Amino acid sequence: MISARFRIRLPEHLWVSELSRQFSTAEFTLLSGFRVGSRALELGEVATGAPDSVVEAMRTHPEITSCDVLESDPERVLTKYETPQTDLYDFAETSALTIEFPVEVRDGWYWFDLTGTRAEFDELRATLDAMPRPYELESLVTRTDTDSLLTDRQREVLRAAVREGYFTVPRECTLAELADSIGVDKSSASETLRRAEARLVKWFLSGPESSQ
Repeated sequence: MISARFRIRLPEHLWVSELSRQFSTAEFTLLSGFRVGSRALELGEVATGAPDSVVEAMRTHPEITSCDVLESDPERVLTKYETPQTDLYDFAETSALTIEFPVEVRDGWYWFDLTGTRAEFDELRATLDAMPRPYELESLVTRTDTDSLLTDRQREVLRAAVREGYFTVPRECTLAELADSIGVDKSSASETLRRAEARLVKWFLSGPESSQ
């Protein structure tokens, strides 16, 4: 199993590229998001000394159709917004990449992590090499153990699922009951559980390849 961190130059037409260059000392973080048809619904946080200015720039940008402030303090702002720009999701589909949140953006560049098999890593590198935009591979770690395979949150949800009997046959708890036991909503529990299961299955099936 391979864990890698990439840095890619964003196309200048993207709103987040434009605003991250306008507010060059700010850090834009995409915490979660998904595409619905021709638009993307996203939850993002901006670490900045000028949260009001960033929000105003987001609300008046022509590529952001709605923007709601969920939390704000003098050094950061948490927003929920909608945009017709779905380039990140198009890229993920083209490269067969599962987006691993959070995705960070600073001064026109974005950083993302990949955890997968050697074949998936090589496929992504080939996709990036074919694109007319600069990128850097910032780190590459080959893992042969399961301790670092899952995030702390994924491990917590899996342990709760085993403890509550979610995996027993027949099941002793529903997904909703599992979510309640760890204090999250049903959709978050489902997403975290799905990602954890996917990582474990990939690790199991990669076999000797994970040590290459």
